[in-house]
Order: sequence, then C-alpha cells, then structure tokens
Amino acid sequence: MRRGRVPSLITILGLLVGAAAALPLAYLVVRATEIGWSRSFEIATSERAVRLLVDTSVLALAVTAMSVAIAVPLAWLTVRTDLPGRRVWVVLTTLPLAIPTYVGGYTFVSALGPKGLVQGWLEPLGVERLPEIYGFRGAWLVLTLFSYPYVLLPVRAAMRRLDPSIEEASRTLGRGRLATFVRVVLPQLRPSIAAGALLVALYALSDFGAVSLLRFDSFTRVIFVQYRASFDLSIVSVYGLMLVALTIVVLVFEQRTRGREEFHRLHGSGARRAAAVQLSSWRWVALAACTLLVLVALVLPMSIIGYWLVRGIRAEEPLRLTTDLVLASVKASGLGALVTAVAAWPVAALSVRGSGFVPRLVERLSWSGYALPGVVVALSLVFFGIRVVTPLYQTMWMLVFAYAVLFLPQAVGAIRSSMLQVTPSLEEASRLLGAGPFATFRRVTLPLVRPGVMAGAALVFLTCMKELPATLLLAPTGYSTLATQVYNATVEGFFARAAAPALALIVLSALPMALLVLRETERQDVDTEEPEPTQAESSAGAAVPLDQTVI
Repeated sequence: MRRGRVPSLITILGLLVGAAAALPLAYLVVRATEIGWSRSFEIATSERAVRLLVDTSVLALAVTAMSVAIAVPLAWLTVRTDLPGRRVWVVLTTLPLAIPTYVGGYTFVSALGPKGLVQGWLEPLGVERLPEIYGFRGAWLVLTLFSYPYVLLPVRAAMRRLDPSIEEASRTLGRGRLATFVRVVLPQLRPSIAAGALLVALYALSDFGAVSLLRFDSFTRVIFVQYRASFDLSIVSVYGLMLVALTIVVLVFEQRTRGREEFHRLHGSGARRAAAVQLSSWRWVALAACTLLVLVALVLPMSIIGYWLVRGIRAEEPLRLTTDLVLASVKASGLGALVTAVAAWPVAALSVRGSGFVPRLVERLSWSGYALPGVVVALSLVFFGIRVVTPLYQTMWMLVFAYAVLFLPQAVGAIRSSMLQVTPSLEEASRLLGAGPFATFRRVTLPLVRPGVMAGAALVFLTCMKELPATLLLAPTGYSTLATQVYNATVEGFFARAAAPALALIVLSALPMALLVLRETERQDVDTEEPEPTQAESSAGAAVPLDQTVI
C-alpha cells in the first residue's frame, strides 16, 4: 500500500482521533473568544508574554539539541561498535526515562543546590558555594538528562535495521568511515532523529515539574501559578494558545526537514548484521563517557532518593506505600497505554501511506495536546466533562482520555518510524494473493510493525506513570497514584515521606522499559545473524581476503 492509497475506514478513524486530540485547543479558542480577540492580542503581545515566549523557545531548542548530541553517538556506540558490555549500557542509558522530571529536579536541588549534600561534603575543603543550579542552566540540565532517551530509543531501533550493504558500497567507492556515516547513515536515520527530537522539543515546552522546582519561568510554570492565584483563566487560555503556536512552528519545521522518507530495504530478506566497528584504544574514552552519563542521569538521583528513604526509616517516618496505591498507578497507566496505542495506529498509517491535506491535518491535530501543559488539558476536559459528557466526569475513562490526548504523539512517532521501514511490496503481494485488507494487516503489517507498537505503548505507559497535573485534576475522587503521593509529600516538605513512593514509581516505570529493551536487543541479534557460509564460500573467503578483493 503506497502513498495515496488509504482505506476509507483508516481515514475516518484518523479524523476522529485528530478531532478528539484537538478538544483542548478548541477549549482555548472558546475561552479566547469569550474575553475578546483584542484583549487576547493585548495579553499575547505584552512584555511578559514575549519574554516567556523567548525563554520557553530557547529552553526547548537547547534541550532538543543536547538530547540529539547525546543520543545519536550513544546509539552508534551501543549498536555498531565493540563497546564492552553493550547490552548493559543499552539498558542503563535508557532507564533515566523512567525518572519523572519533578523527582529528578528535586534530587538535583537536594544534591547541588545551596546548602545541598554536595556542598556539605565540600565545605571542609573550603568550598562555600556551588555554581547556581536554579534558572535556565538547571532546567536545561535536568530536562536533557531525563528526556534524551526519547531520541535514543527510535534512533537505536532504526540503526539496527539499516542495510549494511549501502554503507559497504560507500566504503568501496573510496569514502572513509566518517564520510560514510555523515553522507549515508545519517540521512537514513533522519526520520527517527526527527521523531525523537520532536518528542523532546514538545516535552520541554510542556514540562511543569522541572521548571517549577528549578524556578525557571516558562509558560507552564506561569500558567499553573496564574491558575492557582485566581480563577480568571483568560491569561491561561492565551498563554496556552501561544504554546499551540510554538507547537505548529516545531511541527512545520520537522515536516519540512523530512524529505522523501523511504528507507526500507530494497528486498524483503537477506537481513544481516553490520560488522562491529573496532574502537581500539577509544573504547576507554567511550566507556568513560557512558559511565559519566549513567552516574549523573541515573546513579545520582537514585542515591539521593535512597538517602532520604534511609533517613526516613531511621526517623520512623511512615513509608505510605501500599499495594492499592501501586495497583492504582499500574491500572491507570496500563489503560492509558492501551487506548493510546490503538488510537495512534490510524494516525500513523495516514501519515506514512496517505498524501494530501487530510493526512497532514490529522497528524498536526494529533500533536496539539502534547505541547499543552497537563493542567491546561485537564482544565479543558473538566469544562468538556461538565458541559457535554457529564456521566464521564471524574471517572477513570476521563483520566485515560486525558492521557491519550497528552501522549498520543509518543505512540504515533514510534509506530510511524516502524511503518516507514516496511516494504510496501509485501502488503501488495498479500493483496494480490487474495488476502483482504484486514487479513493483510493481521498477517503482514502488524508483525512487522509490532516493535514500534510495543515501544510506543511502553513510552506511553512510562509517561502516564509520571504524569502529575492531569492526574491531580481528573482522577476520580479519592483515587491516588504514586505520582500524586510524591507530589503531595514534596509540597508539604516531607521529603523522606516522598522517597518510598518515588522509588516505587521509578522501579515500576523502569522494569517494563528494561525488559522491552533487552527483548528487542535479543530479537534483533537473532534476526540479523548471518547464516553459516558454505564450504565453497569458506574456501573462496580464505583464498581472497576481503581487504584484497578487487571489484
């Protein structure tokens, strides 16, 4: 099924999903019209709004650039080189994604802030004050450390599926290893890099936890403060529309840089693994870089949480960690991941296989909720629930719907990247052999795209576990999750009380991701394993070494 041939059912489902994802945007427009466009324009062009626009944009750009700079070399090291302990690094470098930004921000403030743990250790050495952690630098550091896996995961998956024969042809034509990587490999990775970078950029635009704890005034922090200070949502709605405008700018830029995205293999079989690059003495530099990254992004936050946990136990602080609390978190996140993965399929199919106005509209609408802070999406759904679907207000399904609106692009990006590498001729061959659209989907397309579906569902599950504002405002009355428990304890200043739920939240988020990464690594190793050479091939190989072959 090539571009332009999309079943009507897929188009209808995609439009329905896009319309549902655009509900928060519709709410913001309604609020803006209620206060008048002149007043809205006055708010949007005020000095404070312009300053917020610049600061938020710079933060998103800096976080995205740094995440790509970390993720692409890291993916190459763990996929294409002889880095010692590659499978261990595959898991460890992915786990920071399981740490919520509000937990990560708190641990960095606790460790590196004024009068923090590190400064206390250095005071005997004459160090009276560490560099300032608050503001832009702190927010940039924390958001980068806990969001770069959004780029790492799709890039690593795409790199495993690249056809090594194209690189070998480039080397045969006289290009060096670096030139081959820049001119041959990177263009093939562009869809995956763009998908991951888009997630990071929109995540940075919509994050609330890190910027609040690190006292950086972005749109999200100001919107939340404005909402808590008064019930006049005029400024909230205008600022929300400005975030949507930023989202549109990012989406347009990303789509213009896509190019012609057909990077599937020229044949459906014969997959083999590229030869590992020998790092030689550089392996120690690579090991040091991976170790430093894991220490800062994983070991340090976990150590700080462990410190507060031990301190709380010694002070006989109640752990406040129950089975019901854990099950409630898993239930809400699991339902959110399932519904989001199902809803993302028609959007991804339209984006890859469709052409024209409708696929572009559906894809852009599907991203509209992701750039909005959870508090704005939650408030819009409160409005929608009270006015339109009263029976669903303050139910689990309203919370699950909020999760789907907020995190739909994560599933769309993962599924889309996998669909781009599916050879269209396989689906066409199935149809020519008499299989219907559903049978072709079940027997051909779904097995090939299953890794992307699972990766997207895992990402959504992790993010639902960490989501805070939407859970606080939309969860059923009396329904508490690990995220809300951590937030309530932290706000009240009971950091030791927050340690056990925070640790449980990280473990529950990390286990599925670690298992998924290990499973996909093992599967890729089996799928790309080269067949044993025949005796004739072995003899030929022994007679003419590869580096002496003349073509």
